Amino acid sequence: FIKRYPNYQRRYSLHRKMPVQCSAKCGKRAQLKRPKTGDALCKDCFYFAFETEIHYTIVKAKLFNRGDYVAIGASGGKDSTVLAYIMKTLNNRYDYGLKLVLLSIDEGITGYRDDSLETVKRNRDQYEIPLKILSYEDLYGWTMDKIVAQVGLKNNCTFCGVFRRQALDRGAMQLGVNKIVTGHNADDIAETVIMNILRGDIARLQRCTAITTGSDSEGVISRCKPFKYTYEKEIVMYAYFKQLDYFSTECIYSPNAYRGYARSYIKEVEKIRPSAIIDIIHSGENLSITDKVKSRLPTQGTCKECGYISSQDVCKACVMLAGLNKGLPQLGIGKSSKHKKPLQ
Repeated sequence: FIKRYPNYQRRYSLHRKMPVQCSAKCGKRAQLKRPKTGDALCKDCFYFAFETEIHYTIVKAKLFNRGDYVAIGASGGKDSTVLAYIMKTLNNRYDYGLKLVLLSIDEGITGYRDDSLETVKRNRDQYEIPLKILSYEDLYGWTMDKIVAQVGLKNNCTFCGVFRRQALDRGAMQLGVNKIVTGHNADDIAETVIMNILRGDIARLQRCTAITTGSDSEGVISRCKPFKYTYEKEIVMYAYFKQLDYFSTECIYSPNAYRGYARSYIKEVEKIRPSAIIDIIHSGENLSITDKVKSRLPTQGTCKECGYISSQDVCKACVMLAGLNKGLPQLGIGKSSKHKKPLQ
């Protein structure tokens, strides 16, 4: 074919290299295609769209009040690094009047968390935001390396997730903040919806899409998700084009995590329906639960052992910790009602 039409290849190549103009009509050439909308944008217009959408999410959901003291959950990964940068940028640009602090949890994972915390320390200096680090070792007397050595790789993420959530609350209380922001993005929330459906966990299903959980009236420090409608791909693109300093290595204990299967499922659905992530989130938001079912759901209170937030008399963290200390690591896995007797 090429021999018969010698100019075809040259013309086709030129056609493919023709510049595409930015969809925002700024006059510049497009440098990327937004995964969320499909728009071809230049870098500056992408930055503006990305930042403005997050600002709109914050304002519409009324996430903050002027004078709030806000802890940013910082792990050194792409989500938390972009979150810290965005919170600093928007706070200055729109004069939110927030006091910001970075809060990091050291789970004690050698070769992973120690390296990522070095990134967080650099972020502290780059963004001029103070940093507080708490460790599992100090809080619980265990590191994830020790826990994995005892429980193996099957349920280790359950231990880590429960301990980290409580560690963030403990750190927030020590700092005296009244809000915590985390880098949970749209992909994360969609995965959580699917996981809760597969588990049949109605209690978590009804609140996992909430942009804010907890409130001062409940005596609980509020947790906010400014990235609720932000695609993971766009966070990566933003970090890449802005050349932000973040840690990109995956946790060495996470390959067998249950969440990975939900993530793979959603990626497959996305191939057929590109709007799948947002559709799943909207489905979770519109979930309606009857009063009869609500009456059987646990209510939020405090743990009688440690005094921190719990929907049970004894929180999951205390049950798991007791199991580890007694050499019964499986004690905290599964329905909490099964473990009340051994704990006592």
